[in-house]
Amino acid sequence: MNVSFEMLTDKNLVTGAMLTVLLLLLALSGVRGQLPYHDAHCGNKQVIVHLFNWKWKDIALECERFLGPKGFCGVQISPPNEHLVERPNRPWSERYAPVSYKLTSRSGTEAELRDMVNRCKRVGVRIYADIVINHMAGVGFSGVGSAGSHFDANKREFSGVPYSISDFNMVGRCPNSDNNIHNYDDVNDVRNCNMGGLTDLWQEKEWVRGKIADYMNSLIDIGLAGFRVDAAKHMWPGDLDVIWARLHNVDGGRPFVYQEVIAGGAVHASEYYHLGYVTEFNYGEQLKYAINHFENLRGVVHLDWGMAPTEHAFVFMDNHDNQRGGQLHFDNPVEYKRAMAFTLAFNYGFARVMSSYYFTDRSQPPPHDGDTIKDVTINADGSCGNGWVCEHRWKVIANMVRYRNDVLNTGIENWNVQGDVMWFSRGNVGFFAMGKTNFNKHIYTGSYSYRV
Repeated sequence: MNVSFEMLTDKNLVTGAMLTVLLLLLALSGVRGQLPYHDAHCGNKQVIVHLFNWKWKDIALECERFLGPKGFCGVQISPPNEHLVERPNRPWSERYAPVSYKLTSRSGTEAELRDMVNRCKRVGVRIYADIVINHMAGVGFSGVGSAGSHFDANKREFSGVPYSISDFNMVGRCPNSDNNIHNYDDVNDVRNCNMGGLTDLWQEKEWVRGKIADYMNSLIDIGLAGFRVDAAKHMWPGDLDVIWARLHNVDGGRPFVYQEVIAGGAVHASEYYHLGYVTEFNYGEQLKYAINHFENLRGVVHLDWGMAPTEHAFVFMDNHDNQRGGQLHFDNPVEYKRAMAFTLAFNYGFARVMSSYYFTDRSQPPPHDGDTIKDVTINADGSCGNGWVCEHRWKVIANMVRYRNDVLNTGIENWNVQGDVMWFSRGNVGFFAMGKTNFNKHIYTGSYSYRV
């Protein structure tokens, strides 16, 4: 029996704009073919969320009360290792300045990390660590890290690992006298010199490879399912090959890996495809402009421009870096919700949702009382308090997670744009429509099992 549907408004999206997502009763079977390091180990769920700078205790609670029931695949956590303590302001960037691989950070202790991983896993949510293995803390810093380890970055001494000056790329391997990157068109500059003054590790050295592999294996042994690899383009793929080969299996096979590779200059994202997904920053940049011009949405993926094919692309609208550099983010909720709804309805790549805190300057730390990160409180309407944005809880984003899971392995069909309204179907399984103004069209008929 064919039945027409009524358009369902997400009142949190925007007054005067509408979004409809329906799932046809007919379901398809089968799963996407997996490449090494491409299996997220979450039962073919398709969306992870980055809970940026959350405490481990709060992540455990969020897995149990929201992420598990909503069908999220997993959580990207902030770097769990010992890091720089940069007083008095404690900027978020200190998490990306390692001091050792001890598992005590501003987010919590190793015991709290273990508890969180286990509690999330019990409700079907896997954990992926953001790992910083390209470098250690930057030149100009010394003192004691978040786990109590002493270090002096100027001397390249990190007692908590330990690393010494012979474990770092210095002048000779780096072609520049100040040891910093100057030319992104020179691959030796990009991979053998300091990025922004951060002390660049020499991953070709056996000692360094062993310490990095030990760190990653310690996280796997706790129960983590994979990694986001920070600054991957600044490391030689051959060195990562050797390190990856030493990693333990996770439950179900090889670890899930996605690598920060901002394509351009001498580095090509395709060099890293065999090592896991690569972050596709161009997708979000294209979508930022296309989301207000629906006729351009079909062209947000340009493989001939060097964008990664869907089987290698890790996609997102914004991340913790570029939301502080002009990218569309939560500060423009109307366009942002529209862009995220489209991302989760579209069939490109493996998707991540950003979950932020409010900020007024680029270096602002997470909400805190002194050195302690504030709890993520939940308001009566399901939104977050204490300065946390929690985009993943916004109705249209949270509900689209189920849709993306259910339309796995289907293509885009019936694409149509009429002025301020656009729609398409995902094979004969799902239907997606959105508009910038109110619309009530008899667009597509069918029998549906649920509506978002």
